[in-house]
Amino acid sequence: MKKRTDIPDFSGKKILIIRLSSLGDILLTTPLVRTLKKKFGNIELDFVLKSQYEDVLKLNPYISKLFLYKNEKSKISELIAKLKGNRYDAVLDLQNNFRSAEIRNAVKAENYIFDKRTVDKFLLVNFKINRLKDTRQIPGRYAEAVPIQLDDGGLELVTENKPSEVLRGKHNLIGFAPGSRHFTKMWPKDYYEKLGNLLTMEGFTIVLFGGREDVPVCAEISGNIKGSIDLSNNDDLLQTAAEMKVCIAIACNDSGMMHTACAVKVCVLAFYGSTVKEFGFTPYKNRNLILENNSLTCRPCSHIGRERCPRGHFRCMLQITPEEAFEALMTLIKS
Repeated sequence: MKKRTDIPDFSGKKILIIRLSSLGDILLTTPLVRTLKKKFGNIELDFVLKSQYEDVLKLNPYISKLFLYKNEKSKISELIAKLKGNRYDAVLDLQNNFRSAEIRNAVKAENYIFDKRTVDKFLLVNFKINRLKDTRQIPGRYAEAVPIQLDDGGLELVTENKPSEVLRGKHNLIGFAPGSRHFTKMWPKDYYEKLGNLLTMEGFTIVLFGGREDVPVCAEISGNIKGSIDLSNNDDLLQTAAEMKVCIAIACNDSGMMHTACAVKVCVLAFYGSTVKEFGFTPYKNRNLILENNSLTCRPCSHIGRERCPRGHFRCMLQITPEEAFEALMTLIKS
């Protein structure tokens, strides 16, 4: 894909941004959204995303209008008809897949397309040929599509929610976000439990965070950590964000919850298993420590995660011990 080198003049222009999913990926677009709005004050920025992720940008002050994508043929046709009627000057396709191409081609405006580095990811996963050593984090790579220099701010997630009453008067809160869509991106449940109990003995209170799919694992872990508080919910992202804000740190996997914590400016301890930092999905402009097993030649085995360890040993996660995590978390909190 040929890279653009000249920054376009978007002053007074109507721009459509496409990033349909998922939680973390959409949060990672927010530095670009903010930078564009601040550089071109009279720009109009509309955004297309899947309806289940509406809360990510619902209160974002730099977005003019959100368009919700629903995976139904009749709804797609309606959405495209609305977008075509808006007569956009440019489309920023930060998804770059079949569906986003369908939308951008229908809109018929100047295209700016995110380079997914598909070949490079394939080479790293399958042949351990690393052409991503010096690659930028994903927000920077989104910006390369324009191209534009991002501001110094981090991710952004605006919520007007208040923390739950159960947190009132509580101090020394440390959040755990143990969920992930893929098994190989999840630090083991019993490790979270042991870490939680180590922290509890030091006077910390553990708070469990997660969405609908994470409720069972959060309940299990909470049940085995004395005094912990389970605040996993039915995908109420803005409530989760409000409650993360009162924590002093979040321990999590490489997941959307990690980026959520970064977006509300809480430091994170992140566990990386089957994925690696070179893919670019690391905590962005937020205090963090990443724990990963760099001794393994089988990493990465996927750029998104797997349902099981292909080698059967799962050492990428099993060899990151709760004791190591405890020491790292203490270092992070005191830094």
